Amino acid sequence: MSAPSLVQAVAKRGWLSKMLKPVSNWYINAAGYRQMGLRADDLISEESETVLAALQRLSPKESYDRIYRIRRATQLSLTHKLLPKNEWTTQEEDVPYLRPLIDQIEAEAAEKDALDTLAVVKN
Repeated sequence: MSAPSLVQAVAKRGWLSKMLKPVSNWYINAAGYRQMGLRADDLISEESETVLAALQRLSPKESYDRIYRIRRATQLSLTHKLLPKNEWTTQEEDVPYLRPLIDQIEAEAAEKDALDTLAVVKN
């Protein structure tokens, strides 16, 4: 299942959102994945069955782009280099593409589990 998130709680409180936004931007820049051309969803580990199923649901183009970004980042890491600044992933490009599929698969699994454990009462 997904890890707990504080996004909704922070979004409800404008003052908290304004306070944490600079920290969020600093952390994203410090993580360095955008400087290697990666998106945030590229960092999701492929070890769970849910993520593997989500990867199979990606379109062929999105799957190819994901593999290309990961291979390019691996090569950059091996050579201890970063991409030129004009090739960094921007905030507009860093949209979730895998997380919605993971959420959908988890919802389907929860619904299947609920239906599998449904108790039928006969009168």
